[in-house]
Amino acid sequence: MKRLALLLVLVPGLAFGQTPAEKRAMVDKLLGDLKAAQDSDAARPLEEKIEQLWIDGGTAAVTLLMHRGLRELKGEAYADAIETFGDAIVLDPTLAEAWHQRGIARFESGDTPGAVADFQQTLKLEPRAFSVWRTLADIATGRKDWKGAYAAWQKVMAIDPKTPNGENRLNELRRKAVGEDT
Repeated sequence: MKRLALLLVLVPGLAFGQTPAEKRAMVDKLLGDLKAAQDSDAARPLEEKIEQLWIDGGTAAVTLLMHRGLRELKGEAYADAIETFGDAIVLDPTLAEAWHQRGIARFESGDTPGAVADFQQTLKLEPRAFSVWRTLADIATGRKDWKGAYAAWQKVMAIDPKTPNGENRLNELRRKAVGEDT
């Protein structure tokens, strides 16, 4: 929290161009474009842009914390990343991506229940968070919870129908979950 106070002192009024409302409107448009993408090659840059807008969706101070947390996550400093994303959540508890990234850090540190709780909060705030649904499908697959994995992957496909290998994975999970021929 001391780092958070220092950050707020150093960057009051720092702006990154678009307001959070403008970023949300852009995400809404891009999610529509993603659903209509012709193929996975067209979908991938849309996914990346959406994810970047989610990361940068808060105030300037929150965005700086998000980027710091991502560096810590990439450097496998999971405890630091959990704390940094927690600081971002304190400043903006409505920023779904802060919960998502903290969930990833928790998962990587071995705290699966904490990660799942953060992912659930992410989805309360942004039910279209396709990468969270992917992660939940992966967690369920690791547990051999085929029905849970199938349900999560159905959500991925509803949001991002051209996700790479998406139809194949959906069919495989359906077969394991309900035993249907595909």
